[in-house]
Amino acid sequence: MSDMYTKHATEYAEVVKGNIYNALFERPSTLALLDDVKDMDVIDMGCGSGIYAEWLLEHSVKSLTCTDLSDEMVTLVNSTFGDKVRAYTQDAAKGLPLEADDSADVVICPLVLHYIEDLKPVFKDVHRVLRKGGYLVFSTHHPFADFECSTSGNYFEREHIEEEWNTIGKPVKVSFYRRSLTEITNAITNAGLVISKMSEGEVDEKVKEISESTYNHLKNNPNFLFVRCEKIA
Repeated sequence: MSDMYTKHATEYAEVVKGNIYNALFERPSTLALLDDVKDMDVIDMGCGSGIYAEWLLEHSVKSLTCTDLSDEMVTLVNSTFGDKVRAYTQDAAKGLPLEADDSADVVICPLVLHYIEDLKPVFKDVHRVLRKGGYLVFSTHHPFADFECSTSGNYFEREHIEEEWNTIGKPVKVSFYRRSLTEITNAITNAGLVISKMSEGEVDEKVKEISESTYNHLKNNPNFLFVRCEKIA
């Protein structure tokens, strides 16, 4: 796990509240795929510092479970929301083993899946936990954007990528998995989920005032992928 989500958890939590890529692109694009969540049992898988948890609580969910691989992030969530949420440390690569069958109406998983090598167990367990008629919404790196990082030159080959990101204002090493759209969609459908919506996001017009070059890049190039999957049986 990157130091960005452990050692620098507090700094990261503050930055993502209002930055371009998270607050003004990823978050609104993910939320656009959700229905009214009032009175729903929701799981925030890969909850980070609780940005989505805050939104979900504001929109009157019935119950909210937050999981994250980072102990530091879970601590932040517990200190912020207390008994309003049930938060615990869990590796998303292993799914949701502590959650009961057919116990959730909605699962959200924002910007987590690209850190996981094998997606099949994740989607299989989400299918198990969702009630019939429930759905998963997730965001992840866009396969076409990540292909720029390829060393093999083979789009269909899964690759482990290491980079330095300046998200918190200083370079921090981050590693993730680059994979094809085919691999992502096969993992979803083989788990029994049905893709009902897919988006490449819409950058907020406010970004133009902050950085016109970043706005133009996000307006003209793929960056993230946003997907909604239903459990119909």
